[in-house]
Amino acid sequence: MLLVVRMVVAPDSFKGTLPADAAAQAIADGLARALPDAEAVLRPLADGGEGTVAAALRAGYRRRTARVTGPDGRPVEAVRAVLGTTTVVELATAAGLGLLDRPAPLTATTRGVGELVRHALDDGARRVVLGIGGSATTDGGAGMLQALGLRLLDADGRHISPGGGGLQQLDRVDATGLDPRLAQVEFVVASDVDNPLTGPAGAAHVFAPQKGASADDVALLDAALARWAAVLTRDLAVDVATTPGAGGAGGTAAGALAVGARIVSGAGLVCDLIGLDDALAGAALVITGEGSMDEQTLRGKAPVEVARRAARAGVPCLGVAGRVALGPDALAAAGFVTAHALTEVEPDVGRCLAEPATVLTRLTELVLRNGGYRALTVQT
Repeated sequence: MLLVVRMVVAPDSFKGTLPADAAAQAIADGLARALPDAEAVLRPLADGGEGTVAAALRAGYRRRTARVTGPDGRPVEAVRAVLGTTTVVELATAAGLGLLDRPAPLTATTRGVGELVRHALDDGARRVVLGIGGSATTDGGAGMLQALGLRLLDADGRHISPGGGGLQQLDRVDATGLDPRLAQVEFVVASDVDNPLTGPAGAAHVFAPQKGASADDVALLDAALARWAAVLTRDLAVDVATTPGAGGAGGTAAGALAVGARIVSGAGLVCDLIGLDDALAGAALVITGEGSMDEQTLRGKAPVEVARRAARAGVPCLGVAGRVALGPDALAAAGFVTAHALTEVEPDVGRCLAEPATVLTRLTELVLRNGGYRALTVQT
């Protein structure tokens, strides 16, 4: 007799090819072909960056849109997710690199992110979750704080220019106009990086070149962020210079820290937002994955968080990916029974990139048909 089993499908995005929800659907399609009587519970993930709002919406949060300032000053339509008094805001929808026609490493602003937070406060939010990642900016979150009422002034008492380059002009900050509601909400930054704000491992040196910054731009931005940190310490008595993770999203995490936010693991927070632990209870298998399962995966990425929680729930965890660069020992230590790559069913990498959903469905079907994951029994 064939038992109806429940399987949880919880992948992150396959970066550059499939968003998380599309990857989850492709996996579910393969599962349905291999085990048509199984029940698939889809919980697409994110690691706190791009896709965080989409993951929350898929898990039952309500969609809200707002017109805010984009990274180059033009208005954009940004989306947030709301459930009760919790609002999930995603930096990439208001200040993402994809919103620019051309890179603007010195002038791109996070003002729209602050406007989104303000909309959440207007709606009565008591908890604001900010997912960072995919940013076009290196302004230390300065634009975000300006939108929330912090005045950033030069030596003549004028507002500084937008973007990280404008922080060179900063002489002092005036918090008298800062939105007082920030003191009454839980403000959480979801991030998967531990980079400091400045220095060789900081926001400018590590991330700004990906946003179009030249070597001269990087030096300028690093010095500007150091000035930002020093002024925040002097005028607001907050130290963002030495906090791990403050360099996330061009230093946006530092700006959030300056107004009382705390940084948490992005993958862990998203797993909590979507109720992954409840979904795993009683499941026979969980399937997770991302574009490349490699050493970076082991540094707190979403698939490892899923595997950790699955192990705690006694559920075997299968990994699928475009590329698997981890050996059996590393996979086992991370909590996976095994992991499989798209190239196992389609050796042509070009086709894997061109038709990722189709190949992922085939891979899932074949792995489940062939029992390539151990420890799952579906018959009595």
